[in-house]
Order: sequence, then structure tokens, then C-alpha cells
Amino acid sequence: MRHRKIGNRPVELTELGFGASPIGNLYRITSAREATAAVDTAWAAGIRYFDTAPHYGLGLSEHRLGAALKNRTRQEYVVSSKVGRLLVPNERPQGVDTEGFVVRDDLRRQWDFSRDGVLRSIEDTLARTGLDRLDIVYLHDPDDHWRQAADEAMPALADLRDQGVVGAIGAGMNQSAMLARMLRETAADVVMLAGRYTLLDQSALDDVLPAATELGKSVVAVGVFNSGLLSRDRPAEGMKYDYQNAPPDLVTRAGAIAEVCERHGTTLPAAAIDFPFTHPATINVTLGMRSPEQVARNVELHSRHTPEDLWDDLRAQGLIRADVPVAPPR
Repeated sequence: MRHRKIGNRPVELTELGFGASPIGNLYRITSAREATAAVDTAWAAGIRYFDTAPHYGLGLSEHRLGAALKNRTRQEYVVSSKVGRLLVPNERPQGVDTEGFVVRDDLRRQWDFSRDGVLRSIEDTLARTGLDRLDIVYLHDPDDHWRQAADEAMPALADLRDQGVVGAIGAGMNQSAMLARMLRETAADVVMLAGRYTLLDQSALDDVLPAATELGKSVVAVGVFNSGLLSRDRPAEGMKYDYQNAPPDLVTRAGAIAEVCERHGTTLPAAAIDFPFTHPATINVTLGMRSPEQVARNVELHSRHTPEDLWDDLRAQGLIRADVPVAPPR
């Protein structure tokens, strides 16, 4: 699988990444055996970039990912995790987590983008994963914490990067405007952009993607299925868009894109995975995966060739923005 480099940092990612939130029991229980099998299948397919976070299953994702990678040669893979949510004892547990993960709530999340919070979070992540280092550290959803994130958390990460403790630093969010600020106003090398450069939403063309290009920095694309609406060959009512039931007009639009994809010999989900690479700042698409079957399907979709005239056709029909760049060869 092809590798792409983060800006001017010595970190390379495979084009397809393994998103480990599902193995933290996102929405439903996943067994430890299935989680390990999913990572093993990803490894066999050539995936060497794995992303996790304390938030995912109150540390369960980090535990499971670390265990699955334990016997792999450390130099052969890249792991990213995140800071901003410390895990602390829950004084009032109710039995089950309330933020989408089917796990016990003996711990709770505590927002903290202070320097000490960043250092503690990384130390805790290393303990949970059993890793000796993290290759990339992202600020996780600092939407409501800009000042502390920019003034304390990012300088703390920059110090670690400059000391060679981590390879690259950045931020991950569901919006693009603040990510653009992160690239322009802080020491961030890379951003994890969720759902804002997809077949249904190209708003990142207005801010973060131009910033990355101008500054020689990089973008990792996640949420490319927009919570599910783009994940099937034929979208249908009741599917999710940005975690809510998809509005009828978006279901119709996704259906129209699917028809164009079929005429060009591909499918909607295959095109959704390939679309972020139309922009040269995008170096990776990371997909959440919980089973060997999901991994195999996503790897197969990623391997498909998307005809260049598909994007031309979608532009011409107004189904994607006219300023979507011409995709470089992949």
C-alpha cells in the first residue's frame, strides 16, 4: 500500500488508516477476539497507520489496539492518539457510558488542554497501549477550548515534537474553520478532518485545505461516509448523516451521485473513500473498522480505480463543487 509523508515531518502514513473507535465498543459490543482479528487483517492488507483516543470506549480502544500491535516491529507502523479528554474516576457511575460506547462508566472524561493535562494524557495513553511512544498526537475536539488549546496544549506538543518524543502534532475536529486556524496560527503539522471534505460536503475547500497547501502541511480525512449515508451502493431513507437521520434532499443527492458512479463502473462507497485524495493536501483516509470483514471490504473499495471523468461528470452536474481539484494520479 502506498505511503504518503506528513509535510516536512519524518512520519509516513499508508493511504488507508485503521480507525480504532469501533473496537472501543462504539454503539455495540465488539469482542476482544474480533478486535484483534480486525487489526491482524488490516496488517495483512498492508495498513500501517492506526488511530485511537482515550475517548474511545474510556480507554478500551487504546488497550485493545496496543495488545493487537504488541508483537509487531515498532518501526513498521504509525500510531496516533489524542489529548484533551483526561480519564478520571467517575464519582457517580450509572453502569454504562453515555457517550456512545458500550462500556462501564467507572471512568469519566474531563476536558483539559493544559500543559500538565497534555503530558498526563500522553503518559496514560502509553500505559494503556503499552507503547514506548506515539508517532502523532492530535488535540481532540478543542472547539470550545481554543485559547487553552492554542496557548498551552499545542506548545506542549511542539516541545515534545522538537525533542523527538513524538513525530508530528496536530488537531482533529468535525469542523474545518478552526483546523485552518490551527495550521496557520500554531505549530500543527497535520489535521484530522472529519466529514468536511466528502462527496456531500466540500466546505474544507474554503479554509483548511488551502491553508494546508499554502503552508506545506497535511490533512488526514475521516468521516468520509458522513456517518453512513455514503457507505452503501444505494443510499436510503433512515441512514445517518453527521450522526442524525439524513434529510430527504441529501438522500436524493447521494442517490444521484450513486447513479453517476455506477455509470462510470464504480460504487458510491468506493468513490467516497477516493474523493478526499482529489486534493493534494490529503495524505490519508482513515476508516473506523471493527471486524475482519469490514477491513477486507474497505481495503477492496480503496483498491478500486476511480475514473478521472467521474469527478468531471459530478462537477458538470453540480453534484460536487466546481472548484474540486483535478485528482492527481494515485
